[in-house]
Amino acid sequence: MNDFYIAMGANLPSGDSPPSDTLQAAIRDLGQRNMAIEAVSSFYRTPCFPAGAGPDYVNAAIHLKSDLPSKDMLSQLHEIEAKHGRERLERWGMRTLDLDLVACGDSVLPDLETYERWRTLPQDAQRQATPTDLILPHPRLQDRAFVLVPLRDIAAQWRHPVLKLTVTEMCNALAPEALGDIVVLEY
Repeated sequence: MNDFYIAMGANLPSGDSPPSDTLQAAIRDLGQRNMAIEAVSSFYRTPCFPAGAGPDYVNAAIHLKSDLPSKDMLSQLHEIEAKHGRERLERWGMRTLDLDLVACGDSVLPDLETYERWRTLPQDAQRQATPTDLILPHPRLQDRAFVLVPLRDIAAQWRHPVLKLTVTEMCNALAPEALGDIVVLEY
C-alpha cells in the first residue's frame, strides 16, 4: 500500500456549492474509489496565491492509502477535479477544486535530478512552466504555508525524502507572515 498525501483547495463555487462543500464532496468521492482515507485535516481559510489573484481559498489535506501507482492516483484526482468543474485555463489561477498529489511516502519521482531542477526553478519560470512528468514530492511543498499547515494536522512527522525535514520543521521554517493569515474554519 502506498501512502499518498493530497493538498486540497478551492476558491470558486462549483455550481451552487461553496468551496468548503466542494472539498467535502471531493473527500466523499475519494472514499468511493480504490483508496482508504486515513486522515483529513481541518479546513483553513488561506490567502489567494499568488496574492491578489482572487478570493481566499479553503484548503485542507488528506492522507490516503492505495495500491494505485502514483500516476494512476494523479489521474483519479484529475477525474474528481473535473467532476467538480475544474478547468485548467491558467497556471495558479482560481479554481473550483484543486487536488494536488504532494507526496507518496518517501518516493522521489521521476528521479532526483528532475526533482531538483523543478525545486530550484526561479519564481518567474514556475509561473510559465508545467512539468510533463509527475514530480514528487511536490517541488514547492516546503515553501507553501497553505499546504504545510493542513498537512501538519495529519502528517506532522512525515519526513521529506530529499530535504530530510519533517512537515513540522518545514512549517516552523516559514516566515511568520506566511502563517499569520491562515485561519482554521469552524463548520
